[in-house]
Amino acid sequence: MFRKYFINCQEYIENYNIHLINTLFLSFSLVIIALGALMITVESALPTFIRKTFRYGKHKCKDDEHSLANKLEVPKSWFAHFYIFAFGWSICAFYLVLKGMIMHSTAPDLVVIFLDFIGGGKNERKVLIKSNEALIATLLMTLQCIRRFYETNFVQIFSRKNKINLSQYIVGYLHYFGTILALLVNTEGFVKDSTPSTFSFAKITLVQYICLALFHFSWSQQWKTNMIFVNLRKDSKTGKIHSEQHLLPRGGLFEMVSSPHMFFEIQMYVAIMGILPQSLTWKLIVIWVTGNQIVNALLTHKWYKENFKNYPKNRKAIIPFLL
Repeated sequence: MFRKYFINCQEYIENYNIHLINTLFLSFSLVIIALGALMITVESALPTFIRKTFRYGKHKCKDDEHSLANKLEVPKSWFAHFYIFAFGWSICAFYLVLKGMIMHSTAPDLVVIFLDFIGGGKNERKVLIKSNEALIATLLMTLQCIRRFYETNFVQIFSRKNKINLSQYIVGYLHYFGTILALLVNTEGFVKDSTPSTFSFAKITLVQYICLALFHFSWSQQWKTNMIFVNLRKDSKTGKIHSEQHLLPRGGLFEMVSSPHMFFEIQMYVAIMGILPQSLTWKLIVIWVTGNQIVNALLTHKWYKENFKNYPKNRKAIIPFLL
C-alpha cells in the first residue's frame, strides 16, 4: 500500500516538476515575510492565536485567554531536540559526501531515489554543486549543528517557565531536514549519471576563502554571544545557576545590537550561500533564515526597551547602525 502511494506521488512530482525542498523554504519565506511584517506593524490587530504562534521565550504573548494556543505550547528547552536531530542528520550527509569523494562512487540508490522525490524528479535534477563546494559547505553546516547540539544540551540554561508554540518546534525539524538535503540535492555523485570529483585546495576560489573566513568569524562570535547569555544566569565564583530571569546582556556585539546571535546566524548562512552560488535552494534558505531572525530580533528589541528603563539608546535590533 505504501509502495503504491509512493510511486503515485513520485509520478505526480515527475509530471509537474514539484521541488518539495524549494516549495518548503519558499512557503516558510512567504509566511515569515507576510505575517512577520504584520506582527511588527499592526500586531495588536492580529488574532491572539497568530500572536502567540510568533512570540516565544522572553517576548512571549502575555494574553493567556486563547486556550487552543496554550495547549499547543511546549517547553522552550525542547529546542535541544531538533539539534540532536540536526547533529545526526548533518553527520550522515557529511559522511556520504566524503565517502563519495574518497571512493569516487555515487550515492546509494535509495539516497538518489529519495533526492529525486524531494528535488523535483530525476529528469529535473541537475548538477549545480561540485564535490569540492559540497564537502566544504557540508562540513561548515555539520560544525554548526555539532556546536548548537553541545550548547543546547550541555551549556545553555533554559527558563522552565518559557514556552514555544508546537508549530515552531515542528518548523525546527523541517528546517534542518531541508537544509541538510539542500547540500546534496544538486551535488555531483547524488544526481543520476554523475560522479564525485576529487577534492583540491586549488579549486577553492578567493570568494570561497572569504566566505570561509566570514563563517569562522560568525561561528566563533555566536558561541561567545551565547556564553554571555549563559553567564548571566550563573554565579561567577561558583559557576552554579543563580537565576532564570532575563537580564540585560552586555559585552561583545551586545553593545551595538540586541540580538547579535541572530545577526551571526544570518551571516553563517550567507557565507555558505557564497560557497554554493548556483544553488537556488540555498538562496531560498537564506531568505527564510534572514526573515525569521529579523522578525524575532525586532520583537526581542521591543521587549528589551519595554522592560529595561535605561536600555542603551544606541543599540539597534540586529544589524549594527541600520536595523
